[in-house]
Parts: sequence; C-alpha cells; structure tokens
Amino acid sequence: MKNSLEPSVPNKKIYLILVLGLLTAIGPFSIDMYLPAFPAIAKGLHTSVSQVMLSLSSFFIGISAGQLLYGPLLERFGRKKPLYLGLSIYLLASVGCVMVGSVQGLIALRLLQALGGCVGMVAARAMVRDLFEVKENAKIFSTLMLVVAVSPIVAPTLGGYVTAVLGWRYVFIILIYIALFILAGIYYLLPESKQPDPNFSLKPEPIIKNFYGIIRHPQFATYAFTGAVSNAGLYAYISGSPYVFMEIFKVSEKQYGWIFALIAMGLIGASQINNVLLKNYNNEQIINGALRCQCVVGLLLVVITLLGWDEVFLIIFLIFLFLSCQGFIFPNASALSLALFGHNAGSASALLGAIQMSIGAGASALVSLLHNHTPLPMTGVMATCTLTALVVLFRGSKRLIYKAAEKVVDEGKVEVISTL
Repeated sequence: MKNSLEPSVPNKKIYLILVLGLLTAIGPFSIDMYLPAFPAIAKGLHTSVSQVMLSLSSFFIGISAGQLLYGPLLERFGRKKPLYLGLSIYLLASVGCVMVGSVQGLIALRLLQALGGCVGMVAARAMVRDLFEVKENAKIFSTLMLVVAVSPIVAPTLGGYVTAVLGWRYVFIILIYIALFILAGIYYLLPESKQPDPNFSLKPEPIIKNFYGIIRHPQFATYAFTGAVSNAGLYAYISGSPYVFMEIFKVSEKQYGWIFALIAMGLIGASQINNVLLKNYNNEQIINGALRCQCVVGLLLVVITLLGWDEVFLIIFLIFLFLSCQGFIFPNASALSLALFGHNAGSASALLGAIQMSIGAGASALVSLLHNHTPLPMTGVMATCTLTALVVLFRGSKRLIYKAAEKVVDEGKVEVISTL
C-alpha cells in the first residue's frame, strides 16, 4: 500500500514532480553552469584550467560520498529534515565560492557544496519510490529527466552569458538564489512521504550491513551498475567537453553554452519518448536496445577521432546521439534498481546515487589523466563506458535468469512435497 500522501489532484502531482525534478537537478545544475567559466576562473584565481578542473573532481567526490551519508538520515529522520540540513550546507558553501580567493579554496568549497546538495538527488529518488506505484516509477523518472535535462540546456548557456557580462562569481550567486527557491518549494509543496523511524540505527555496523544486503541483490546490482557505468560516459563528456570545444575547436564561451544545450536536447526528447515506448515494451527491452545503439555510436566517436575526421559538427552530432541513448537507459535502470526496496528506499537510493557518482567521478578523472590535446581521451572513455555497461547488463541478465529458474525449481519441489 502506498503512502497516504500520494497526490490525487493532477495539479498537485505536477507541482510535486516539479519540486522533485529541481531537487534532482541541483547537482547537475551546479556542475553545468560553471563549465563555461573555467578559463575565466583560472584567470581570476591566477591558475590553470587543469587546476580548476580539480574543483569538478572534488564536486564528484563530494556528491558520491554524501549520498551514502544521507541514506541512513532519510530513513531515521524522514525525508524533509535531511533536505533542510543538506541545502543549508549547500547555501553556505555557495556563499564561500562567491568570496573565494584561491583555487585550493574553490576545490574545498566545491567539495562541501556537493556534500550538501546531493541530499536532493537521494531524497527525490526515495520519494518517487514512496509516493508512486512501482509500475509508474520508470515514467516518473522519465518525467523527472525532463526537468533535469533543462539543466544542461539552460545552465551552460546562462553560465556563459553571466561569465561574459558580470564575471564568474555571479554564477555562484545565481546558484544561491536557486537553492533558496528550492527550499521554498520543499516547505510549501513537498509532503513528508515517510515518517521518522527512531528504530533505524545510525551506527556504522548496521548501516554497512544494510548497504551490503542491498548491493548483494542481483536485480539491484545488475541495473545499478549498468545504469551507472553507462551514465559515466555522460561525465566523461562533461569533463572533457570544455577543453575539446573551447580549446581544440576554438568556440567561444557563449557558443559552448549553445552546443551544450543542443546536445542536451537529445536527453529531453529520449526521456519523453521513453514514456511512449513503455506502453508497448518493458524496461529490460528498452535498456537492451538503447545500450546496443549507444555502443555503436561510442565506437564511431573513437574511430573518427583516430582517423582525424573529428570535425566539430560531426562530433556534436554523434555526442547528441550518444546522450539520447542515455535518456532511455537511465530512467529504466533506476526504476528497476529500486523496484524491490519499498521499505528501504532511502538507503537503496543513496547507494544507487553513490555508485553512479563514484563511477562518474572515475570517468571524469580518467579523461583528465589521459589528456593529450586531442578529443580522444573524452571519446575513448565514453566508448569504454558504454561497452562495459553492455557487458555488465549481459552478465547480470544471465544471473537473473539463473536465479529465476532456481526459484521455479524450488517452488516446484514445495508443491510436490505439499501434495504427498
């Protein structure tokens, strides 16, 4: 039985999904908006772009570790109190980013900003599982992606213009106002979807055992890692694209923002087409087909880079196709990962998010590590991610089929015994 707070009025449901979408988008928005400002930040803080890129890596680390912290808090104290705590930390860190005077300070503050902001991503996924039926989850996640996908359309474009006209510090001032707006939405529009559980232990040992029990589940492991490894290709693109487009192809900050926005439209379109496909196909079929297509596109990106055919419009077109596939993979993988964890949705959501961000951070760092003044590190890591995800899905699916067959055999034995 679902939570009694499940929205029954259509308008209320729309507002609820909007707030959940904004909570999910705060992390991506905090990443995408300052990407065009990398050269300006480097100049303002008297450092290099490669040093500024470390602030992106620290953000990924914070957003990965922070989600594991908030999972238990969301079980113990309900959904809204941890949201207030995390977003308050985010606000203070954003104020610090406005006033920061060194790249080392920016790296530390971005870590703190991520530790605060990631609560929105965990809570939003958990609340989808709290408030909606399991069969609706993939559709709700696709709808959330519509809100999330606005981030890479609006954020880099806005960030590029703000940096060019007002300076890079105003990027973080805008993030402060966005956080305040989200806090107002939580207070006025977001119901408490799970009552506090004082019996949920916050001691390390039971928390670790709880996470271990979740990750050992074959369905969670299969789809969590499939979605996370595939999604790491997106983080490889986010990490590598400022250098590829602004340094190699010499586009301006404003042009980069528009390129980023155009590519992100593939995510929006795919996530909404996903809702239509779910009427005739199941989640597993959609993931399988989209991942195979993404592998083909990823390999094409590597081939044209190696052959020196890396013309800017061709790169943009192929990355557009690559991320469009992600619009089908991500919502279905998330829904299947969380489907079995109604009573433990907060912890499962936290673990899912931590896996996604940890692998994404690794892909981002790998692009920087392999930097060779060509697009190959970015395109190579993107292709590696999607090929690895296909292997994970293939092996995990075989394991799920085997487990299902075992269950049928066991049930058959019980039926035979009961008739003796």
